[in-house]
Amino acid sequence: MSATFVIVRHGDTFAPGEPPRRIGARTDLPLVESGRAQAAALGAAFARRGWRFDRILAAPLRRASDTAAAIRAALPDAPAPEPTAFLAEIDHGPDEDRAEPEVVARVGAAALGAWDARGEPPPGWQVDPAARRAAWRALYARERGETLLITSNGAARFALLAEPALAQGLATLKLRTGAFGVIRATPAGLARLAWDERP
Repeated sequence: MSATFVIVRHGDTFAPGEPPRRIGARTDLPLVESGRAQAAALGAAFARRGWRFDRILAAPLRRASDTAAAIRAALPDAPAPEPTAFLAEIDHGPDEDRAEPEVVARVGAAALGAWDARGEPPPGWQVDPAARRAAWRALYARERGETLLITSNGAARFALLAEPALAQGLATLKLRTGAFGVIRATPAGLARLAWDERP
């Protein structure tokens, strides 16, 4: 029996022209107008594909719940989202709510590159990669049917890192805002069907 996991990064939390900052577990921002449009576009795209979700799991942050609500508006039979702790954004430690040039100045471009390519957190960031990978592996092993997961860029990368083959061929583990990935679990193993796609 197979299972499908559609992994969504929440929509924009910064308006066009607003300098982005490192926003993690301690900063609970709502979606801005463009983020709400991204989430609505995801819902419309999923409806066009005829996707029906047995479960919706969402990070316990407003940007995730806002995204889930907009997607569900296009999927009238979708279940209510379940707040899910392992999908929570990471804690950026001293870099929380800092502009990107400040973060680069503190940790260096190489450290951020290692985070995006291999999921190795920069110094001072609060994240347990082993626990994150284990949570995704447990999810893949137990779930059946179709599951929609709504999370953040920092957390989503561990969906790939749970099984090394899932990240093969990708230059970066990142998901853009309003983008999604698809992972399929079958008795033969796990396969990445899509990553960082936007409607």
